[in-house]
Amino acid sequence: MNSYRYWCLESRPDGNEMEDLEAALVLKNGPLQEPADGEVLVKNHFLSMDAGTRMWMTDREDGYNPPLPLGGPMVGLVLGRVEKSNDRAFETGDLVRCFGQWADYSLVEPEMAGMVKLDDGIEDIRQYFGVLGMNGWTALWGLTETAQVKSGENVLISAAAGATGILACQIAKILGANVYGLAGGSEKCRWLEDEIGVTQAIDYKSADVAAELSKIDGGIHAYFDNVAGPILDAVLANMALYGRIALCGLMAQYTGDGRGAGPQNFDQILMKRLSVIGFFSPDFMDQGERLTAQLRKWLEGNEIMTPFDETAGLENVLVAYRKLFSGGNIGKVIVNLN
Repeated sequence: MNSYRYWCLESRPDGNEMEDLEAALVLKNGPLQEPADGEVLVKNHFLSMDAGTRMWMTDREDGYNPPLPLGGPMVGLVLGRVEKSNDRAFETGDLVRCFGQWADYSLVEPEMAGMVKLDDGIEDIRQYFGVLGMNGWTALWGLTETAQVKSGENVLISAAAGATGILACQIAKILGANVYGLAGGSEKCRWLEDEIGVTQAIDYKSADVAAELSKIDGGIHAYFDNVAGPILDAVLANMALYGRIALCGLMAQYTGDGRGAGPQNFDQILMKRLSVIGFFSPDFMDQGERLTAQLRKWLEGNEIMTPFDETAGLENVLVAYRKLFSGGNIGKVIVNLN
């Protein structure tokens, strides 16, 4: 029987530093099982690095995904081709995306893994992790359905140089909004203004965020939040009356048990009659075909793009994953296993 390599979750990390992750996640070898009835074996070509998976490593039972069991493989989105199939809906060679394992191969039940068969006829299949992937779906849904952004409004996006943030900036522009982005570092801010064309990018590492946001004429009508934490406090104080907050990420609170303190400016939700709505991928999984069709139209019309921060080799997964929390990336972080 052949063997394969996989990242095993041995313990629950306390933080996001490399030493914390290295203590919790160990690269192991194991026997490669044959797919049973109803299972599919996927040869992974790319792994998606997503900050939300950090919550799955905790022992929280109240999240949208139950905690991953210790001693088992780490799970995340994968893009690859069917190696062997015992499911009639999938054939050997099919290009697929699913929630699989951080490994050379993923053995999954397609329905439980959210497996979808993908169209090979695009220029860069990595876009199924980019514009045409969960990040694109999240950005489009969050802006149009959750935040209900309208033309002419002031829209603020945190983690604006990240995988979802970059796409949200571009979609907000397409919708006719005035787009403001929060990012860490002058290089990222320049990139957002020069390459994406946001109205203003604010460096949260060096600027007084609240003071900068207070200069936005009319206040912030819609906030697409990827981080929560102290930045959310600064935003709450500068929202417009009847503003909407679409909360899709808690990057500032993904350490320890993931809970963290609530916003000090919570009273502004009442004073300004704000709407704060949390959302994540299970809300719109059934709308994937519709969302992909719109995003593909923009992609093929050169109205939207995403850069990839690509790391080679399964053994370097933690190097790539760490970038999500250190601010060491612009765009979508992926691992290339080819």
